Formats: sequence, C-alpha cells, structure tokens
Amino acid sequence: MGADTRLAELFEQERPRLRSVAYRMLGSLTEAEDAVQETWLRLARTDADEVDNLAAWLTTVVARVCLNTLRARHARREDPLEVRMPDPLVDVADPDDPADAAVLADSVGLALLVVLDTLTPAERLAFVLHDMFAVPFDEIGTMIDRSPVAARQLASRARRRVQGRAPVPDPDLARQRAVVSAFLAAARDGDFDGLVAVLHPDVVLRSDGGTARARHTTVLTGARVVAAQATTFGRFSPFARPALVNGTAGVLVTAAGRPLSVMAFTVTDGRIATIDVIADPERLRQLSFAGRPD
Repeated sequence: MGADTRLAELFEQERPRLRSVAYRMLGSLTEAEDAVQETWLRLARTDADEVDNLAAWLTTVVARVCLNTLRARHARREDPLEVRMPDPLVDVADPDDPADAAVLADSVGLALLVVLDTLTPAERLAFVLHDMFAVPFDEIGTMIDRSPVAARQLASRARRRVQGRAPVPDPDLARQRAVVSAFLAAARDGDFDGLVAVLHPDVVLRSDGGTARARHTTVLTGARVVAAQATTFGRFSPFARPALVNGTAGVLVTAAGRPLSVMAFTVTDGRIATIDVIADPERLRQLSFAGRPD
C-alpha cells in the first residue's frame, strides 16, 4: 500500500468527526463539506510524517477553515436579526427504530444551532470545540491566537449566552413524539386550548421561508400567539409524517412527493419550547432525507 493511499484511508476514518465539527461550527451542510474537503487538500500538501497527532492536526485545520468562513459570513451580514435556519438533518426512516436513540444522543438540535449563530466566530469555535468535542483550551487558544485563559473566557461567555436560549430536549424520544403528536392533533382539530396546553408559556416559533416565501419568515413568541398561528397547520396534517430532525422529534410535510416544510420541535418537561420551521422551497430542494423512499 502506497503512502498516499494510506494517508487517504486515515483521513476517511476521521471524516465523520471532521464533518461533525464543521457542521456544528457552520450550521451549513454544504459549507461543512467544503471545509472538510479543504482540510483534505491541506493535508495532501503537507508532509504527514511531520504530523505527530493526525486527529488533532486535522481538527485544528478544519476549525481554522470554519473560523475563516464564519468571519467572512459575519463581516457581510447586514441584518443580524434576519431569520435563516441552519440546514437540518432529516431522517424519515422507521420512527420506532431503536437506532434512533443513538442518533438522538449524537445530535445537536436546530434550536441550539440557531443560538450558536448569534455568537461571535471566536466564541462559537471555543464553545463547540471545548464543550462538544473536549478540545483543550491550550489548543483552542492557538487556533485563534489567544491565551488558554482567554479561550476559556470565550467558551464561558458563549455558554452563558446559550443557556436558557437553547432549551435541552427531553432525552426520551417517545415522550417527545407523544407531545408533538398531541400538538398536531390539536392543530388539526382547531383546538386552541389544546395547543396552549402543550406549548411552553414562552415558546418560540421561528420560520424561514426564504426569498420565495418571505411572508412565511417570522419569529413568534408566547403560547397563545404561537397557538393562534398553529391552528393554520391543521390543513397540512394529512401530509405530515414523523421524522427525526437533528435527532429530535420533528415533522416532514410533503405533497405529491415534494417537501413543503420541515418542522423541528424542542420538547422540554412535557411541553414544546421551540418550533423551528424551514419552508424555503429552494433550500428544501437541496436537502436530502435519510430513509426517504425514492
């Protein structure tokens, strides 16, 4: 086996983890794949014999590539309050598959990714690498030209901003699905009180309709406000099917085989704390749906 072939095999072993790092850093599946590919190109131009710890080296490179992407995105963003949902990971396979539990444990919800988008690039890097991948602060500091103490402070500041704004989903997927089913049933029946009962008083609904469906782009807060909007979901209930969206209970709405929307729910303490909706036709066309029949 040649050295190049062996290097490619080692990289492929690291690819899933690198993709996970990049996706959590960027919230974009396309940009995450681009970051991983750029990491491979940089490795191919490097003398691998001089790399003592390949996994750590690759993590550093992909993190720096993502950091550059975040900084460029941050610099050109004109409206920091615009609603643009991160790319979802949607699985519409058998909802009773026990493997779903493993997916749930290894996923990051859309609600958290939305909050991560509000962090500065350095804060996001520090939080993602340390809190999600246990990268030491001395390594993180080197990536952003800061001291380990400064890197720790960035992660701490990011953690404070995340806490409370990104509710932690119920670890029991069956309970999540039961609450979402109750929500959909109440929406189908136009049961306003039933909707309010399954919504957290401070529930947040975020919807991204893109440029094609701009009127569907909105942020609503409060159980009664969201319940009033949710009664309009009832007409879509015949076209809704259960799905895992970033590892938590969700819904994929389709008509004639065409996706109309993806809805992700964060269920906490038996009530829905966040509803994140992607209704942008262009982005829906670009998504792949694991487990979806051809």
